Amino acid sequence: MQDFLVISQVSKSFGSHRALSEVSLTIPRGQVFSLLGPSGCGKTTLLRLVAGFDTPDRGRILLGGQDITDLPPERRPVNTVFQNYALFPHLTVGENIAFGLRMARRSRAEIKSSVERMLLLTRLEEQARKRPAQLSGGQRQRVAIARALVNEPQVLLLDEPLAALDLKLRQHMLQELHSLHQQVGTTFVYVTHDQAEALSLSHRIAVMNAGQVEQVAAPQELYQAPATGFVASFIGDANFLTAEVQEMLPGGFVRVYIEGIGRPAVQTARDWRSGDRVRLMLRPEVMHLTHERPLASDRSNCFQAVVEGMTFFGDHERVQLRAGSLRLHAQRSGGAEAVRPAIGDSCWVRFGPESGRVIEPLAMA
Repeated sequence: MQDFLVISQVSKSFGSHRALSEVSLTIPRGQVFSLLGPSGCGKTTLLRLVAGFDTPDRGRILLGGQDITDLPPERRPVNTVFQNYALFPHLTVGENIAFGLRMARRSRAEIKSSVERMLLLTRLEEQARKRPAQLSGGQRQRVAIARALVNEPQVLLLDEPLAALDLKLRQHMLQELHSLHQQVGTTFVYVTHDQAEALSLSHRIAVMNAGQVEQVAAPQELYQAPATGFVASFIGDANFLTAEVQEMLPGGFVRVYIEGIGRPAVQTARDWRSGDRVRLMLRPEVMHLTHERPLASDRSNCFQAVVEGMTFFGDHERVQLRAGSLRLHAQRSGGAEAVRPAIGDSCWVRFGPESGRVIEPLAMA
């Protein structure tokens, strides 16, 4: 797939604070590409550089092969949807959507046709004569998106567009955005600190931390095969365990020793030497609880634990476990085969070799 938006070795400082440090990304045409990370990681700064609101200290930004690094915002084929929507309160929905076209001096017939198309696309036909104050939060967001898309930008930048909405409305608007992208095919660059938004909407995600990119991958790869400890801890829930390498196994697996668990086999992306100390990730949902003692031949990825607590979350329960001096948690989602232990119960915990993963080395004490 051809690279469309190219960010090359971009750095940006504000006084003594370095917001971005030699960031490079390539974004194919037509994708939903998310910039994900905690507050202050540099994702909004990067979005502003692409939009032209700021200029990088170093590096270049290319769009469709054209260097746009120094172009002013109005000359870039890019539009932005802001967190606060920035709608004109004195204009109707239709007039808000038409604003950019009027500034571009398009004909009345073209403006009318384009606005009607966007109203239909965003399902706002019945709201066309209302003003922003008469709309719900979700409707105001759709107006902002329609206003940004009506000029047919090559890239639509979305800066935390769902942050002001409640949970149910955020979930609904994610479906709306997904549907809208399928219809228009415009390249979306989506900034968020919410992993659920990024995972559910994106083709690819760049996880950012302290002004740098930690990993760029598809959502499934980020979750199942994080490249760094930061990515593993930021994406989803996980247990992080200290282990000692015993031996390398065929097929990308390694046997490790974990105090309280034993000598399970887990996945790894690199070779290790016997005795290396490593950090291992074990997602809570991959651990299955049973009261039945496993056969001796099946115990390499099994261990005994005591249930110390349970927390109800509606669609699942978080089970706090103790194995020797080790404390970790599993996730119980119910089902016919699921065990519902009681606090104080002793149970067996099993997980597949493909479910655990070595993330990074640990320095020797």
